[in-house]
Amino acid sequence: MPSSSKLRFVIQRHDARRLHYDFRLELDEVFKSWVVTRGPSLNPHDKRLAVEVEDHPLEYGDFEGTIPKGQYGGGTVQLWDRGYWIPEGDPREGLKRGYLKFSLEGERLKGSWVLVRMKNDRRGGKRTNWLLIKHRDANARDDDGEALLTAPESIASGRSLDAIAAGKGKAPTPFITRKLSISGAVVKSTRVKKPAKYSTTVAMPRFIEPQLCKLVERATSEPGWGHEVKFDGYRMQLRVENGHARFRTRKGIDWTAKFGGMATAAGTLIDCLLDGEVVALDKHGEPDFAALQGALSEHKTNELIYFAFDLLFADGEDLRGKPLRDRKARLKALFAKSKLPRIFRYVDHFETAGDAVLRSACRMHLEGIVSKRLDAPYRSGRGMDWTKAKCRDGHEVVIGGWTSEGGQLRSLLAGLYHGKKLAYVGRVGTGFDAGTVRLVMPRLKQVESNVSPFAAGTSSEKAGNLHWARPTLVAEIELAGWSGAGMMRQASFKGLREDKPADEVEAEKPAKAAKTKVVQPETQTAEGAVVVMGVSISNPNKPLWPDEDPPVTKGDLACYYETVGDWMIEHIKGRPCSIVRAPDGIGGEKFFQRHAMPGSSNLLEFVTVSGDRKSYLQIDRVEGLAAIAQLGAVELHPWNCQPGDPDLPGRLVFDLDPAPDVPFARVIEAAVELRKRLESFGLMGFCKTTGGKGLHVVTALAPDKKSPNWWAAKTFAKEVCRRLAADQPDRFNMTMAKRARVGRIFLDYLRNDRMATAVAPLSPRAREGATVSMPVDWPQVRAGLDLKKFTVRTTPALLRKNRPWKDYAKSAMPLRQAIEQLLKTR
Repeated sequence: MPSSSKLRFVIQRHDARRLHYDFRLELDEVFKSWVVTRGPSLNPHDKRLAVEVEDHPLEYGDFEGTIPKGQYGGGTVQLWDRGYWIPEGDPREGLKRGYLKFSLEGERLKGSWVLVRMKNDRRGGKRTNWLLIKHRDANARDDDGEALLTAPESIASGRSLDAIAAGKGKAPTPFITRKLSISGAVVKSTRVKKPAKYSTTVAMPRFIEPQLCKLVERATSEPGWGHEVKFDGYRMQLRVENGHARFRTRKGIDWTAKFGGMATAAGTLIDCLLDGEVVALDKHGEPDFAALQGALSEHKTNELIYFAFDLLFADGEDLRGKPLRDRKARLKALFAKSKLPRIFRYVDHFETAGDAVLRSACRMHLEGIVSKRLDAPYRSGRGMDWTKAKCRDGHEVVIGGWTSEGGQLRSLLAGLYHGKKLAYVGRVGTGFDAGTVRLVMPRLKQVESNVSPFAAGTSSEKAGNLHWARPTLVAEIELAGWSGAGMMRQASFKGLREDKPADEVEAEKPAKAAKTKVVQPETQTAEGAVVVMGVSISNPNKPLWPDEDPPVTKGDLACYYETVGDWMIEHIKGRPCSIVRAPDGIGGEKFFQRHAMPGSSNLLEFVTVSGDRKSYLQIDRVEGLAAIAQLGAVELHPWNCQPGDPDLPGRLVFDLDPAPDVPFARVIEAAVELRKRLESFGLMGFCKTTGGKGLHVVTALAPDKKSPNWWAAKTFAKEVCRRLAADQPDRFNMTMAKRARVGRIFLDYLRNDRMATAVAPLSPRAREGATVSMPVDWPQVRAGLDLKKFTVRTTPALLRKNRPWKDYAKSAMPLRQAIEQLLKTR
């Protein structure tokens, strides 16, 4: 095409969840973009819906290829048309008024067109809807307006969508990257035809889609990775050309005006493109997201810090294809030679074990770490070359409403997108100081709505002081975790995020670590350790149950925890957990640990409970089980509370402990009888072996707003046992003294107290035979049940054949109702 000062347009045929056309008009150094669901029509009578979406960087106008599934816009993209567009009048004013007239000079589309914003969408809605209409002129077609849409080939490569998806055919000829636009004009440059191969003789693009991190449950300790501090700020690309610096967000939006002083100082750099993060530091030198929000809102950004961690272009050279190690070396040298003020800082990395780096970051109250492959090129989008591991659980949520009291903000109603539906995930009730409220309330008022934005059935919020909001604001929060129903626990507000569209805020699920199924000599490190779930198990051949044939070793224990961990973790996570450690085997010294100890793995959580200043141990990740295996932990004894709430009963445990002279058949009969008693009060009982000579009957409790406290739970359990012992005094007793237990079964209700524990389902026991506390279904609780067959070695195979307790989670009932039923009987 000839050189011209006209603005450019691109239309990309996009085969994503459904086929549509992305219509893009160049303006103010970005592409104004719309999704035309049925494609443009040359028939003036056809009014095509055009949904306005976020601005796109100009470089995207040359993209033709496949976006991986799971990423934003996943699917195949084809360049369907491109050329120049001429607005009638001021295009900015036209966009503001909602009536944009223009002409197209493309290879397929020509003539006069108009975009008309639909009246009902001027102020509300998550998306703004327009109509794309062809004006009547020589290029209009009344009878075959859609004929052009049947053309299968790309105007840039001649390829069909199928050929593009298969990676066949020639690459598209460049159009946008061949000529660079400055303030709407087109100037010559020497851009190469295939920028994806990262030639070193290309002109610097205005923006590059950033490389993003994948959340993982643990930081890798493999060699070849560098670990950086994870900052709590805004991701920014810094582009410097001819002494002029520009800052752009992760979506390519120009934020230079927000960082005027910083941009002026950066102008002393050579022509380059940096990847980094703008951060506010508190008086201790730690990142402070709330302070960053305040600085931006009050236009006091001169003391913000730009932390640079990658160099993508420098002095006419495209560095993206080079290994990260080389790019960072160039970046470090660039900063060393420049005379930048201290508001610009190079981010160094550590090459020691990621577990140790993360532990140090957590001690320093940092957000976490980012781990990067040092030999990898820069790849836009989200992948496993960059991963992030967090010290504390944080998330982004969409604000769908708020509650107030006396005109003051009390809580935010939060949601996450599942597809196109916004699902309610709970309230954010803390983190609001006076300054935060002053900044947030005006923004909430701007998006107030009369209708709930949440999908039907996900929110039951009802209150006179409740206000709904259009789902356009994104909040950064911290939380204590998620309930089994997907609701937030103890969510605290950190600030609003201005750099991320609300419709991209989805539940973030950490990637699972690769699993090591068996301990083999070839998996051993040079020091003789083995790696299980990413945890180095030292001295794996150490016998923990030495009398077994062959002995059950420390490595065997770690592999056992890995095999049953996905099932086991649901019964221990969110609850303080004591462990029995036998570092020299069950025949040696054993000790009971409930509190956190210095140097503990970052895979373990440490929680503070009321009444005790020391932190308690808690295991919330499957990988944490490998960490306790490394400690020689042969038994797990969690609290019986609700996950995340030590003050609320989460289950009842009845321990049937027979005297030595009582046959096991009597214990089975007792368990069945106790199950019937619980069912009469509306509770469902489940049975498991203790790993010894008794049985546990367990019932799950559902939390509700009137949940009884621990005193009530213990009193209920005691009364159930008292009635059973009163009805059959020759078979049961409630006295711990051995003399009183002869010939009878001790009904132990004492495990139903706030700080009391019970052995976890599937936990090994420090007993002969390496037995485990095995959950069993009631048809198995009959004569012939062999307690000794459930061991560390046999249980994994048994679980593959049958998964007991399938209905445990959904069986949970409120204890309050059971107490009411109990009081109605004698």
